[in-house]
Amino acid sequence: MQKLKRTEIIIGVDGEQWISTKRQKTDTASRIPLLPVASALIDQYKDNLQCSVKDRVLPVLSNQKMNAYLKEIADTCGIEKNLTFHIAGHTFATTVTLSSHPSKSRFKI
Repeated sequence: MQKLKRTEIIIGVDGEQWISTKRQKTDTASRIPLLPVASALIDQYKDNLQCSVKDRVLPVLSNQKMNAYLKEIADTCGIEKNLTFHIAGHTFATTVTLSSHPSKSRFKI
């Protein structure tokens, strides 16, 4: 999310928006469908000056600031677990991305 560039959002052969990038660790090409909710969030920042100047899709906060916001959200919701941006990424990967594609998930639906 922090490194996603505007130029990495493409229109696929299916006419839908996709993220086209390379994986950091393996340098292999990666194509990820852009879900409608994510697309709507991205559209909210299309005129954001910080995003435009840095060719980023979303404005980037520091990891420290993100974690402070997550702590505030957890406190408001009565969540006692120490939430961090790192944990949020793993949670997203396992609950949204992998579970929406049963053939790629280690979890059986």
